[in-house]
Amino acid sequence: MDDRVNILLVDDQPAKLLAYESMLENLGENLIKAGSAKEALEHLLQQDIALVLADISMPEMDGFELASTIRQHPRFHKTAIIFVSAVYLTDQDRLKGYQLGAVDYVSVPIIPEVLCAKVRIFVELHSKTRQLSDSEKSLRTLSLHLLRSQDEERRRIGRDIHESLGQTLVAIKMGLDSVVPSLVAADSEAGQQLAECCRLAETAIKEARTISHLMYPPMLDELGLKSAIAWYLEGFAQRSETSTTFEVSPDFGRLTPEAELAMFRILQESLTNVHRHSSSRTADVRLFRKGGMACLEVIDHGRGIPFNILGNGQEAGVGLRGMEERVRHLGGKLEILSTNRGTKVVARVPAEGTS
Repeated sequence: MDDRVNILLVDDQPAKLLAYESMLENLGENLIKAGSAKEALEHLLQQDIALVLADISMPEMDGFELASTIRQHPRFHKTAIIFVSAVYLTDQDRLKGYQLGAVDYVSVPIIPEVLCAKVRIFVELHSKTRQLSDSEKSLRTLSLHLLRSQDEERRRIGRDIHESLGQTLVAIKMGLDSVVPSLVAADSEAGQQLAECCRLAETAIKEARTISHLMYPPMLDELGLKSAIAWYLEGFAQRSETSTTFEVSPDFGRLTPEAELAMFRILQESLTNVHRHSSSRTADVRLFRKGGMACLEVIDHGRGIPFNILGNGQEAGVGLRGMEERVRHLGGKLEILSTNRGTKVVARVPAEGTS
């Protein structure tokens, strides 16, 4: 891999470009020459530029105008710019340059050692920033892989509980049901114990089915997100003694399987936090579409999320990070608004291409 960075040299005088190139060639980086501001912009759009070394005095578009144009493009907000000036600059001129995005100035006559030292600093900063960005991408890829593995494991465990443990419990229940009326009197102690065993078996069957569906609800694939959420909220209200409401816009429709799973997991995590941490006895859930996005809102009226958890990424729990990664991977956005009067979780994912 070529780890060299691109340095863009901009000047309308070819002799000066050759001089810059001669001074900087020992840095071992890629030196790209542009004879005008227009040519410089073309290079910026085509390549990843670490640093722009630009003359201020150029015809048609001077260095200040070039810097202003560069900064207007969202890709180049952090691109370092060093101005070269052959005339004395007032403090007002320098302030204007800094406001336009300049990070430093070099005056003519240029001292090669000084220019190399300045350029080297910004090249190293760019390299470290690029390394950090690559590391963040790797971590996000790993995080997404872990989330997918977790979902697959939940699906497998849920299926095993339903098909293995669930069927075994059903067989036990059927066996007990067949024994009770034929062997013992219902009012005898043995009969009462067997009846209790039948009741416990029935309860175990229901709990196994609930656990299986919580791990991965079949209706999410079969009937979609709306039905899965309605089913989940009914059970959540019973388990947590929390009153819930559910509103769905008529045009919501189906999403991609990955988007529906992400939304469902975000709902689960949000309501788990409501039950464990908020002390709220109510929760409101909304599904709607807005501006080409499918939106999920979960609102409670509890004590809110502490700032050291919500405002500091390092303190955020695994659940919050997982929600953010799911939405980010889909090209959406997760927003959490919290005060001492409650919390609103809003997840938005692109709805294009869904029905």
